[in-house]
Amino acid sequence: MTDRPPLLHWFSNGVFYLVMIMLSLVFMTPVLWLLSSSLQSLSGVFSVPYQWLPQRLHWENYHSVLTVLPFVRYFSNTLLITGLVLFGTLTSSSMVAYGFSRLKFCGRQTMFSLCIATMLLPGQVTMIPLYILFARLGWVDTLLPLIVPAFFGSPFYIFLLRQFFLTIPADYDEAARLDGAGPWRIYWHIILPQAKPALATVTVFSFIGVWNDFFNPLIYINSFEKATLTLGLNFLKTQIIGSGVTQWPVLMAAAVLVLIPNVLIFFLAQRHFIKGINVGGLRG
Repeated sequence: MTDRPPLLHWFSNGVFYLVMIMLSLVFMTPVLWLLSSSLQSLSGVFSVPYQWLPQRLHWENYHSVLTVLPFVRYFSNTLLITGLVLFGTLTSSSMVAYGFSRLKFCGRQTMFSLCIATMLLPGQVTMIPLYILFARLGWVDTLLPLIVPAFFGSPFYIFLLRQFFLTIPADYDEAARLDGAGPWRIYWHIILPQAKPALATVTVFSFIGVWNDFFNPLIYINSFEKATLTLGLNFLKTQIIGSGVTQWPVLMAAAVLVLIPNVLIFFLAQRHFIKGINVGGLRG
């Protein structure tokens, strides 16, 4: 079998990279439009043809976001919720996944199947029972309904971590047991250090899901001082519309500020995130 001619090889690579660049531009267009609109004037947002680079950068749009909204408070609330949910999700899901992948007990496969089957339940089915439960506990208009469920594990993250744990050789467990290590020590000192890619994947997914969550705070939070950033965007839109004119550049600036942590967390965990996605589904 002969290799392809160099000219054909260069041509195919050139076409491939050109297609990838074009697709990247297509997917990046909404983000670039968001950034551009956040620095436009109100008339510039609706100008035809659209000016991607405004003649004057309207940084006052970001100042308006920070002054009209109690942005720092909403940011602190969202950061607190996200941090506790990440801790609860990583702790509970990794422990359950460790049990399903390493511990041998009667009914393990059946329990794992039931756990995975709960992913088939749509959120609309459990929404009303959960609200009634939290209302009877007196948790409505507190942050508890947004935090406590994370400490009971997530079926999807349990599945993802279990699949990754199965790729870790069991010989490490046997060697640790010969040295006198118990299940907890094996979990903490052997499994978790080698599961950084899977843990990074869970971190990225969970962070983005909680940070951008609008529906759950809308249901359980009634007080302005306990609102999250996503609720704050809705409050901002209501205040702007109530003034008579919708200041879309200000809304776009607020959306950019909310988007920044998502981008940062992805780039910080990108290397482990991609490896965790690739390896997580290798074992059944």
